[in-house]
Amino acid sequence: MDFQTWWLIFVPLLFALGWIAARVDFRQMLSETRSLPSSYFKGLNFLLNEEPDRAIDAFVEVAKLDPETTELHFALGSLFRRRGEMERAIRVHQSLLSRSDLPQADREAAQHELAQDFLKAGMLDRAEQAFEAVLDTRYAVPAVRALIRIYESVHDWPRAIDSVKRLRALVDEPVPQLVHYHCEMAEAAMATKPPHMERAEQALDAADNAARELRKEEGSAASEVRIAILRARLAALRGSVEDECTHLTSVLDIAPGYASLVAADMLEAYRKLGQAPEGLQLLRDHYTRHPALDVFNVVFREIRSQQGHRLAWAFAREALRAQPSMLGLDRLLEVELAAGEKRPLDYANQKGEGRGDAAPAQVDPSAVLEIAAGADFTLLRSIIHRHTQRLDRYACQTCGFEARHFYWQCPGCNSWETYQPRRLEEIK
Repeated sequence: MDFQTWWLIFVPLLFALGWIAARVDFRQMLSETRSLPSSYFKGLNFLLNEEPDRAIDAFVEVAKLDPETTELHFALGSLFRRRGEMERAIRVHQSLLSRSDLPQADREAAQHELAQDFLKAGMLDRAEQAFEAVLDTRYAVPAVRALIRIYESVHDWPRAIDSVKRLRALVDEPVPQLVHYHCEMAEAAMATKPPHMERAEQALDAADNAARELRKEEGSAASEVRIAILRARLAALRGSVEDECTHLTSVLDIAPGYASLVAADMLEAYRKLGQAPEGLQLLRDHYTRHPALDVFNVVFREIRSQQGHRLAWAFAREALRAQPSMLGLDRLLEVELAAGEKRPLDYANQKGEGRGDAAPAQVDPSAVLEIAAGADFTLLRSIIHRHTQRLDRYACQTCGFEARHFYWQCPGCNSWETYQPRRLEEIK
């Protein structure tokens, strides 16, 4: 290959151009670095050291020196919101939106941040408007989720349902709470005076359809239980005791663990049908397979009412031996003390016991207490009750919020279906 003399000129020229380009880039980087205020680097350092308060002070100083710094304003607004300084966060994001030269992408981001500020500040009306303003942007999915939370908090169930439908059009994922929204509408319809039967029926049909769709994807026994309970309540309002009994009994098959929510009402329905012994036997057999404290309490009371003290306490001893429970013993003593206020206790040779009827037996004041002779039931129950009060609660599995009543939606974190139908003592 022939040697070309012009290569001797070309190679040094390439090296020279590379050296010049590197010098220019390096000088530009130094110039930009020097132009940044020292407060900017102080703020970054405070953030790395997890000192958000001092970082905010540093960034505020930078923002005063360079009000056009968009990214810094977003960072400030986010920090203010995390600290709970909602007024300052709102002011930062509103100042961004007031700029006429703000790019469209940044304007949408500022609108979404402002909506979150309003939501956290509890300004639900303004939050709703702000989220609706970004429904046609890349923030549509988080905006719809936020609107669902807003409508939940104000119990606007029709709009919550519409928002869930809009969310399903954007993302293919199950929304379990949709069933409960329809159930809430059914409850509201039945709570009016007079009750709106047809409206409640339509809401429950919609809940059934939503539960059916959910069942295809992941299933939700809790929502089906709630539908059955509400259908039973609707049947009771219509005076159809047989339908009420059918719906309540179906809960035992749908979700055996939820029997405690319907046990008392189910026995009452059987009693209205003149089938109290059959209802008791059904519930007692269910308790044998799926023991639960509330079911135990209902069964004990019913055995005591139908068959007398002896058989009731025989059932209690066997049940508590298999499932030891301080709460169960507390409930037993409560029943016996309530009965003792009306008449003396008699557990020996009572006429009518074990016959399957509820006729009161003749009391023999001199009868010997077979269960705990000479025991002070009042003192015993007061001691036990003091130690069981903290166990006689339901607890949210998400946030741990404890409540004496069962909730489908946790009052603490607003999550759905996070309460087990069992007391704390049973799940600890």
